[in-house]
Amino acid sequence: MARFFKYFLLSLFAIHFSLLFSSCQEGREAGDLLGQWRMDHTDSKYISFSGSLVWIKDLNMGAVNGNFQHTGDSLFIQCYSEKAEKKDTTLLEESFGFKPFNNIRVKIAALDNDQLVITKGSQTWSFHKY
Repeated sequence: MARFFKYFLLSLFAIHFSLLFSSCQEGREAGDLLGQWRMDHTDSKYISFSGSLVWIKDLNMGAVNGNFQHTGDSLFIQCYSEKAEKKDTTLLEESFGFKPFNNIRVKIAALDNDQLVITKGSQTWSFHKY
């Protein structure tokens, strides 16, 4: 019985350790989106995902932060502007074509280790892992 109890405690410890380790991994909420993606055919437009945060950046115009949720083939992005500046809205709506600023909803058409394709209506954006 003591031997069984010893193995039971050892197994319990191993399970607890593996759950603790997996819950602390950075970016796990981002799943396959985790990392920085560069828009195809440009060297200035990027989108990054980590945890539940998104960072959208155009090297020529600045960057905007937000939160995102990936559900099925849908991607929901809620951006925010600390100073409510017009340039933030311009960055998203004109530079990237994402509208509206604080309620972006797009479909993930393709997602693998190095390619992300999102669509909305007739618009398509293609990114590669950077």
